[in-house]
Amino acid sequence: MRKFLKFFGLIVLAGLIYGVAANYPKLELISGFAAKSVASGHFIDHRSLELINQTDNDLPLVRLAKNSFDDAGKWALSSVYGLKERKAIYREGLGATLIDDDFDLTLPYEVPNRLQPGIQKPYPLGTLPEKDTIFDDIDTPKLKTAIENAFDQKGEKSKRTRAVVVLYKDHLLGEQYAPGFNKNSKILGWSMTKSITGTYFGILQHQHKININQPAPIAEWQKDERKKITLNDLLHMNSGLEWEENYEKICDATQMLFLSKDMSRVQLEKPLIGPPNQSWNYSSGTTNLLSGILKKQFNSHQQYLDFWYSSLLDKIGMYSALVETDMSGNFVGSSYGWATARDWAKFGLLYLHKGNWNGEQIFDENWAKYVSTPTQTSNGNYGAQFWLNDGGKFPDVPREMFYCSGFQGQMVAIFPKHDLVVVRMGTSEDFDFNALLSGIVNSLKK
Repeated sequence: MRKFLKFFGLIVLAGLIYGVAANYPKLELISGFAAKSVASGHFIDHRSLELINQTDNDLPLVRLAKNSFDDAGKWALSSVYGLKERKAIYREGLGATLIDDDFDLTLPYEVPNRLQPGIQKPYPLGTLPEKDTIFDDIDTPKLKTAIENAFDQKGEKSKRTRAVVVLYKDHLLGEQYAPGFNKNSKILGWSMTKSITGTYFGILQHQHKININQPAPIAEWQKDERKKITLNDLLHMNSGLEWEENYEKICDATQMLFLSKDMSRVQLEKPLIGPPNQSWNYSSGTTNLLSGILKKQFNSHQQYLDFWYSSLLDKIGMYSALVETDMSGNFVGSSYGWATARDWAKFGLLYLHKGNWNGEQIFDENWAKYVSTPTQTSNGNYGAQFWLNDGGKFPDVPREMFYCSGFQGQMVAIFPKHDLVVVRMGTSEDFDFNALLSGIVNSLKK
């Protein structure tokens, strides 16, 4: 028996050694993901470490990380079996930033100036409480069932929905939250942030400060074929630049998010592997490059920081919204936007109204059409920093629907012909959006 136990112990030890060795190159990324997740979730949304470990960090390999945080120092630490420890710091106004050993914590830094006077209208067009409204054209039981079916029953852990919000004809039609979350919970939108980043180009074009059909203003590209890449190509994700986006492995995207000091330069430094405007390739690096290009439109870093809020987020009353920055102070426009589900819905409503918010045109009406028109070679699935259902990805959902989409099933779905916005936030990649969205649309009696 002792020999068997000894032999069994050696097998377990060998398996553990092999597992660590096989995944060792990933350990820095794993602990980086975990530390950033803990710092953001705790300091932005006041989540407990237990809740973060059970939800946000409940991912293959990430579960291996051991995490801790310090409220006084406003930082989080993570490591895997004591290896590759990573640190993320929290700074008010900038969110959590994953740092390296060379990061100077003593350097001063600028934060966005935010003006939040309140919009004296009921939610969703203002910051006052919503009004109770009864619509005769809604099948209420069917709507309620569609929303409830998006959530796990007690003891289940498959759908993993945190929030659903439904806006109809400028009114809050329905909402529901999972235990531990409510209308004030700030939730990471992941790649839904790309749609926010792209919107700033629509705003600047509306202000006649930029022309998206002009070549991208990047000095390093002027001596080779990359000089032909336009802002329009970048917005459509069809620049022809090399990029790999695969979160199951070490790739350009994971190295950028969890190792890079300046995320705006990672895509910039990639070579051209195909003609611009000929091959669609989804790239978080491209959106962070766009964030860097936005920065060049201003005379100071402070102006760049302020613009993201004054021209859009605070303008429409998304007061809970926060976009986090990298070590160089750039907004991580690809991935790190936070807001309540209700505020994410406001962003969708802005596009439903073609850029008009309470009478003020934030961007041109045709910008909404621009972002929701399929880009070449995307098979009708992608526009300009927005996803589309034009190709029928969701077969029972109207083809007109376009949407913001993020890792683990974040979505802001916009239905122009139905005067409808649907938000779903959660932590499941396999969530059945076809059922949720078609169920809500079918509850409309028209």
